[in-house]
Amino acid sequence: MSYQDTADAERFEQFIAEALREIISASRPDRFLEWALERIPAILGLDAQGLDRIEARRLANLLARAIWNATPQPSRNFRIQPMEVPAPDAACPCGSGERYRRCCGAVGDPPVLASDVIWERLIDELPPRGLRAAVSVDAVPVHLLAKVADRWLEEEGRPGRAVLLLEPIFAGSIETLGAELEPAVDCLCSAYDRLEHWRKKRAFLARLGREARGTLRACAWQRLSAIRVDEGDFAGAQAAFTEALRSDPDNPASALLEITLLVAQHKNDLARRRALFWYYKLRRAGIEDETFLELLCRAAEDPQDALVDSHADVLDPVLVDLHDWVDLVARRPLPDYRLQVARTAASREPNGQLGLFDEEDLGRVEADRSEMRIPAVIGAPQRVRRGETLWRALFPWRKPVSTRLVLPDGDAPWLRSEWSDYLLGHPEAADSIQVLDDLVNALYVHPDSALPWIANALLRPLVERAWGILIQTLPEGAPQQLPWSDEHNRPLLRLLFRRYLCQLDAREGEAAVQTLETLLRLNPRDNHGVRGELMNHYLRAGEDDRALALARRFPDDSLVDLAYGEVLALYRLGEQERARAALRTAARRLPRIPHYLTRKRVKRPPRSLPGDLDGTGPAAGEGQAWSYREAMRDVWEAEPGLLSWLKRITA
Repeated sequence: MSYQDTADAERFEQFIAEALREIISASRPDRFLEWALERIPAILGLDAQGLDRIEARRLANLLARAIWNATPQPSRNFRIQPMEVPAPDAACPCGSGERYRRCCGAVGDPPVLASDVIWERLIDELPPRGLRAAVSVDAVPVHLLAKVADRWLEEEGRPGRAVLLLEPIFAGSIETLGAELEPAVDCLCSAYDRLEHWRKKRAFLARLGREARGTLRACAWQRLSAIRVDEGDFAGAQAAFTEALRSDPDNPASALLEITLLVAQHKNDLARRRALFWYYKLRRAGIEDETFLELLCRAAEDPQDALVDSHADVLDPVLVDLHDWVDLVARRPLPDYRLQVARTAASREPNGQLGLFDEEDLGRVEADRSEMRIPAVIGAPQRVRRGETLWRALFPWRKPVSTRLVLPDGDAPWLRSEWSDYLLGHPEAADSIQVLDDLVNALYVHPDSALPWIANALLRPLVERAWGILIQTLPEGAPQQLPWSDEHNRPLLRLLFRRYLCQLDAREGEAAVQTLETLLRLNPRDNHGVRGELMNHYLRAGEDDRALALARRFPDDSLVDLAYGEVLALYRLGEQERARAALRTAARRLPRIPHYLTRKRVKRPPRSLPGDLDGTGPAAGEGQAWSYREAMRDVWEAEPGLLSWLKRITA
């Protein structure tokens, strides 16, 4: 579309809007016609198009009659009242001085404007009371009720009223409902979200998925797929996407949904190929939306970046700003941090001691004195420390307590934007581990933190930058460790643990193991309990020797993963007697585990049972046993005869 075409379209939209406002207020055809003859030529720029005054007024008269004759009159219960046609010999209303039959009457009948065109704009112009009146007399076309509901939802904050308006549309048979009602589905789902009627929304979408046809059925399955993506149920999301594709194979929304689903599973290469596939498929199908086609081209190069931009209008603006900042700082060189000898009690602790056990446990740890490491503190350059002072004033929220990952202030950082405004002007803030830690902590409590792109486009780059700073400062094989007991080390150690969580979510098994091993090397007391995660990774990979070596580092461990992981490793290595002895020791400390492993079906215990976390309460670790069953029973079951042996020994 050329600039002139765009300008003409904007003028026509302005004409329609002003004309409707005048009709609503004037309510008399003669007064409206008087307004139109003076105002329409100016709005449409008819003088600039070479028309003389009489020609411009004739055209204005014609357009005025057309829009009046198509507009439902609020003063007449939204019925149409056409203008009377002047008598042939009467003076022409355009003011030319000619008789009507020789002037505007000779031009012919005014053009007919579609009722939908008028109603779509009239809904925007009617005052709240007038809009309610139009709805009360059933004047609004059914397929435009979504526009009314959206206004009630967004401008007036009335989700309940929107639901009452839209639900009757779908109350009866929905098999014959057409694609024009897709906006009603979207608006009704948004209203359910505002009211937190999650079950009602899913039941509504499930019914549409069963009973609707074509585009409307595809719309329902697309939404169900998106919901399952947010929940991390990728198998369910894929199944719903397949149903959407069957219902409407050329639906552009399915293209965006498939790319989103693939990116959420970190299948970026496949997402690029599918974006290119959809680009050519939709062009052949006659899709002419160049903006959307351009989005697919960008997704074929960088699907994550394309998805962020495609949702920018509905995302938190602070998140969009943060995404721009992350892109900017990605090209910054890594800062030069330094190490200092720690002056804490941790400097006297040998490798192997644990931070999660009591003194009795600590006394049983067999530390290998030959692997003594030097406790150190990682320190930022002076210029970075100066920036951190200013940052702390803008971002005053406390760090998470102990090894927790949630800010004590909840989502408070997102209620203020001073810190994000500061970031946009200071890319050097990315050189601070403290700032990186604060940003990642804040992202974890954002209301939209479950969206896959937050992990991919925001969290991951931040934790990878922290990893880069660590490797540059303390490469593998360096003699220093970074004990958690020194608070200066906690932001970096927390970022490394979050890196592991990102890798786990992305199913990057080998990289996740490397991160866990690094964490355990840097902080042998293992305040985050990563040794249990590492044990399970080793066992799943069939690395029984490494699993056994890890268990020997932490004898008599209270973590179920270590205690029973040692049993599994010994059994698979063929050391039955040692496995039996290890099982007896583990069963004394954690007696409920065999019961949960050997039974095919076990009822999940209440979450509030005492002893869920440490296995020492009156419930004897029911919650802990359930968690281990969920995490590792498939590995135990895959070993022939193991569960039978376990049941026999512990009977």
